[in-house]
Amino acid sequence: MSKQYFGTDGIRGRVGESVINPEFVMKLGYAAGRVLASQEQLPNGQRPTVLIGKDTRISGYMLEAALEAGLSAAGVDVLLTGPMPTPAVAYLTRALRAQAGIVISASHNPYYDNGIKFFSAQGTKLADDVEYAIEAEIAKPMQVMESANLGKAKRVDDAAGRYVEFCKSTFPSHLDLRGLKIVLDCAHGATYHVAPDVFHELGAEVISIGNQPDGLNINEQVGSTHPQALQKAVVEQQADLGIAFDGDGDRVMMVDGAGNLLDGDQLLYIIAMGLYAKGKLKGGVAGTLMTNLALEHALQKHQIPFGRAKVGDRYVLELLQSRNWKLGGENSGHILTLDKHSSGDAIIASLQVLHSLRESGKTLLELGAGLALYPQVLINVTTSQKLDLEQAAVQQAVKQAENALNGEGRVLLRASGTEPKIRVMVEGLNHAVVQAQAETLATVIRQLAA
Repeated sequence: MSKQYFGTDGIRGRVGESVINPEFVMKLGYAAGRVLASQEQLPNGQRPTVLIGKDTRISGYMLEAALEAGLSAAGVDVLLTGPMPTPAVAYLTRALRAQAGIVISASHNPYYDNGIKFFSAQGTKLADDVEYAIEAEIAKPMQVMESANLGKAKRVDDAAGRYVEFCKSTFPSHLDLRGLKIVLDCAHGATYHVAPDVFHELGAEVISIGNQPDGLNINEQVGSTHPQALQKAVVEQQADLGIAFDGDGDRVMMVDGAGNLLDGDQLLYIIAMGLYAKGKLKGGVAGTLMTNLALEHALQKHQIPFGRAKVGDRYVLELLQSRNWKLGGENSGHILTLDKHSSGDAIIASLQVLHSLRESGKTLLELGAGLALYPQVLINVTTSQKLDLEQAAVQQAVKQAENALNGEGRVLLRASGTEPKIRVMVEGLNHAVVQAQAETLATVIRQLAA
């Protein structure tokens, strides 16, 4: 049974349309509060508590108020952190013993989109059965609690400081970042007031860009989805490296001292090999269907197990948990280090890369050279209707592309979980062949979806 509202990463849409409006979000808060209240056995007189954080979008004020009203109406207390990275909310939910955490964010999307993400009391994504229960509750009419039983709300004044200390605790105490000049691109998003403190307090010289949010500029030509600004700044500042986060702080890209971009696959490789060298890699490494084939082959050379999950960090997490592994991620920059945190965390992931850098005595340029990615072309085809990717015409086109790659590459078609798009991915050893086959497949998809 498919869900009506929840996608692979919460509920997302354009502000003012569909479900991202005050009326629905208040009902969502009420429904979530009702479900959480029924699941948690608390001492008499104690109300469930939900923590709410948000990124820097202007619509966050409106949606925060709507969620607070709905939760209060359901008899749930609310803790408000203000702008805070998504993984910070996951951590604080656990640290403050809340029954759930909520993040108001559309991650790497533009300011005019927004979304609602939930975390369990353990700081992980909600289980499917809980999301189904919330959707069932949304369909019912609201029944506000008696005034004496309404929830209360208060600010968590030390949320940022708590999270900064948590991030620092994941970096070995016998190491520091002294002597490193680092450019941080905070995407005008939720990391703007915490990430610089983390790296500065560990000893680095920090230059920040994308750290002036105005509610409208989140992810605008900055951050992990637009790394050109960081690449330019690293070269101009003659920095050792650069780190780019996305709007809500769960994706990371890095740039070496020469201005070369390192994506999630390359960062995952650096972390994995750093752990492997010390005999501390627990099990294997999890990737996704989009993970570059070069990473899989590089890990195989060291007999390190590798597994592919569906695209989405929740599926990477499920694979890691099922195999009792600790390290996984996506080429988009979602990286999970489960021995450090319960969710993907851009700041913590970048610190693990810097841990490998410090332990090895090498530069990021040298570490990044250890994995040469295969040419990979991704084309997003916008569709106005749902397209059956298993139909004969599509599969025939895929087979022709695979034949052209001659067994030295991969073809992947998948529907986006957050946008009305079909993602066409082709990779192989020859870039010209890869590009041509990707464009041919994209043309076929466009014609079928017209």
